[in-house]
Amino acid sequence: MINKLLCVVAAALVLPAFAFAFPNGEPLASDQWYLTTDRAWDYWKTMPQLNEIKVAVIDSGIDYGHPEFAGRIVAGKSFVGGSWKRDTDGHGTFVAGLIAANPANNEGIAGMAFNAKLLIAKVVPPDDAGVDLPAEVEAIKWAVSEGARVINLSLGGQRDPEDLRLDEFSPAEEQAIEYAVSKGVVVVAAAGNGTASPSIPWIYADYPAALPHVIGVSAIRQNGSVPAYSNRDAVYVDLAAPGDNIVSTIPRNLIDATQADCAGVPYSTCGPPEFRDAIGTSFAAPQVSAAAALLLGVDPKLTADQVSWLLERSAVDESPSTGCPNCKPGRDSLTGWGRLDVDRALTMLATGNRLPMPDKYEPNDEAHFAGTNAHPFGAPRTISASLDFWDDPVDVYSISIAKGRRVFVRVSPSTRGTVALVLWKPGTTRVDGPSATSAEQAATGVTVGSQKRLSYLATASGTYYIEVKFVPPARNRITYALAVSTKPG
Repeated sequence: MINKLLCVVAAALVLPAFAFAFPNGEPLASDQWYLTTDRAWDYWKTMPQLNEIKVAVIDSGIDYGHPEFAGRIVAGKSFVGGSWKRDTDGHGTFVAGLIAANPANNEGIAGMAFNAKLLIAKVVPPDDAGVDLPAEVEAIKWAVSEGARVINLSLGGQRDPEDLRLDEFSPAEEQAIEYAVSKGVVVVAAAGNGTASPSIPWIYADYPAALPHVIGVSAIRQNGSVPAYSNRDAVYVDLAAPGDNIVSTIPRNLIDATQADCAGVPYSTCGPPEFRDAIGTSFAAPQVSAAAALLLGVDPKLTADQVSWLLERSAVDESPSTGCPNCKPGRDSLTGWGRLDVDRALTMLATGNRLPMPDKYEPNDEAHFAGTNAHPFGAPRTISASLDFWDDPVDVYSISIAKGRRVFVRVSPSTRGTVALVLWKPGTTRVDGPSATSAEQAATGVTVGSQKRLSYLATASGTYYIEVKFVPPARNRITYALAVSTKPG
């Protein structure tokens, strides 16, 4: 699979100037309407000193000598040949600028995350032939090893569950992302652009946005509407952020010097058409990555799950009254939880008492598919964990059972009637998706009061899998207690 960089071309639009809670003094501040829409800096009256947070941009490289990035890049590596310090495509430099362009050097634009330090991974070959998937996988692992707390993936492969011949799901990509999440990394990905799909609008988010524990980001216009090119998805679109007429940094070699007053101006206002009128979910996603870096800068102890929860639950619900005529009340397929609002996320963080408790067993979403995803349950005991219908609907635990022993499993959810319980036989690879079959199920849970319980006499020794799954129509986040014990049959 060759993933796509997710940007497209649009017509030009004249934008008015805006003001911030603390001033954006950069020359192109009036073009950065998206920072105002995101309420990026409204929480502070003056720019605070936050903890530095490493943000990995896995993309086409960066123009290392660009003035906006002086002192703001801590490491880089090319996984496709050529130098990561050179970006002939321009996409990576554009994305990096939205996150971490110097906000106080009196040049060009201001990056949203003034506390961000960049890790640059080049995964687009020098011939600009598209994202190399094996390179992306290795880049994710490298970013984790370099201490990334946030990974931005403004790229994607098509998801099409109705025609698996066109579906570009990658087990290796999923495994790499699960590894990053297990190490506490917030993973943000563009939902994708229908311009590269069979139809517009496309009703499925691209991979890797369409994977558990990834924040999938769609695009909105300045008037609050969702453009047709922005992929829809009832489950995997989590947030929306500005994606039209975005202004950012470009490599110096892409400056269009034929434009008046553009000599030596390495910004998209002086770039080729695809950047001069830049639109796409590619450019919405890095705003969410930058917001994650700001939250972590305030509280580095936040888990990836908590950061995602804060960003999603603080979002502004998009509706006809906010300019989105096709957005339904509540979470919807166009904007997920709604429009990114950094001020509200930081305010929610300050209250503290609404944060979900960390689930130390994550990620554990499958049995033995693409790696060891199932968390070993260990000795008989009771554990506490959580499920989230949107972000974490399935938990899987492995347990070794000898032939002739009987296993007892009990799940006590915080909300009655919200979970299903299944025990899967040895050899199971997937408990969810098209390859999962009921023939691989050893037993299913029955309702006893507010609990789900099952009992099973093992007919063969091996590793069995306990699945705890969120049951619709409930849509909330729950906690549960899982108790397991065995005894001779």
